[in-house]
Amino acid sequence: MYYLVPVTIILVAIFASTVFIVKQQTAVIIETFGKFSSIRQSGIQFKIPFIQRISGRLSLKIQQLDVIVETKTLDDVFTKLKVSVQYVVIKDKVYDAFYKLEYPHDQITSYVFDVVRAEVPKMKLDDVFVKKDDIAIAVKAELQDAMINYGFDIIKTLVTDIDPDAQVKEAMNRINASEREKIAAQFEGDAARILIVEKAKAEAESKRLQGQGIADQRREIARGLEESVDVLNNVGINSQEASALIVVTQHYDTLQSIGEETNSNLILLPNSPQAGSDMLNNMIASFTASNQIGEAMKEQNAKKGIVNKKKNSSDNASDIS
Repeated sequence: MYYLVPVTIILVAIFASTVFIVKQQTAVIIETFGKFSSIRQSGIQFKIPFIQRISGRLSLKIQQLDVIVETKTLDDVFTKLKVSVQYVVIKDKVYDAFYKLEYPHDQITSYVFDVVRAEVPKMKLDDVFVKKDDIAIAVKAELQDAMINYGFDIIKTLVTDIDPDAQVKEAMNRINASEREKIAAQFEGDAARILIVEKAKAEAESKRLQGQGIADQRREIARGLEESVDVLNNVGINSQEASALIVVTQHYDTLQSIGEETNSNLILLPNSPQAGSDMLNNMIASFTASNQIGEAMKEQNAKKGIVNKKKNSSDNASDIS
């Protein structure tokens, strides 16, 4: 009876060392007396107690390793790049992945450092931001060729962060802000120019319409005067008397309109009827003198034309002889 307890304990220990469970997406390496024996996949598994042992477990899931590399660009700017490497253990090469590499993370990190420090110094800082995908592709190509022999497959490499020195970032922000202010100033200048041009066009159109209105107004005034003179002529008043009457009438109309304006400035004008008659006489005298001068110039030009024709005729006759 007393021997059952030790025997039970021994049997439980033997069973526990014989049966083991392998989780999904996991590979277990079994060794016999320290020598590789087999690779067990997910499920319930058995091994020989005290002879075989579990040497290690490898995850077959996709894993990610983040590597931060500090390097210098072509324009002598130090920057830090964060490279994320996604890799997986090849199911058929679990043996190579377990036995050929002691520290796979260190191996991958070394290759990432080597590639990044070979590629980034060829680029300027702005190109590093633009061509980060090219850096990631170069890292993946190098890692894929190197790690496939060790049982690792490189799924993806990503440059997830580019972190220049704080002073460099501040300078870049200032440059960006200055560039945007320059663009804003250009747009504001274009807007101001458009406003000036449109305002000038509007003023020109206004002046044109105003001039057209004044011309129409004067045309209608002239037509009204003409009609007024015709009416006065029909009742026996000659043109000169009619013109004098119209000038006097407009003179008093002007004085009346000025007197009706309460806020008008003081204007000194002749206010006697004789002044209107003098104005008309002066205008008629000016028109008469202008017509006489025009007629005299026409006669003078006609005489010069006759002399030139005679001279040309004599010159042609001498040439013929």
